Amino acid sequence: MIKELCKDEAILSKRCERATAQDAPVAQDLIDTMHSLEDCGCLAANQIGVTKAVVVFQDDAGADHVLYNPRIMMGLRAAKMVEGCMTRDEPSKVTRYQKVKVSFDELVDGELKPRRRDYTGFEAQMIQHMCDHCQGKLV
Repeated sequence: MIKELCKDEAILSKRCERATAQDAPVAQDLIDTMHSLEDCGCLAANQIGVTKAVVVFQDDAGADHVLYNPRIMMGLRAAKMVEGCMTRDEPSKVTRYQKVKVSFDELVDGELKPRRRDYTGFEAQMIQHMCDHCQGKLV
């Protein structure tokens, strides 16, 4: 279901709770909402008012990906950049890594399974942005 974006800093600055398999409907709401927005490639659950560690992003081929409980484990080649956000009015200056190793859970047959994966380029940037949201960091 398409949800309204949350711009309430009290919600956006709150650290998200660990997600469970029962949060699958939140993931679907995130995907539906992301698809409804122009120029939106990623969303975190707190951006729709749900303080759970669930994020979605679209890869370069247009496929949707859901990460539950994402965590940046390592980053390489830091760079300063300016980044926009769907729930913030002004762009922010941030430091992002060009390559990141991420641990996360993936929903498989109704259960969360631990995964690790390396991401590079724009996908790495989006995931770092979403992990910041899960930590309650206002970018």
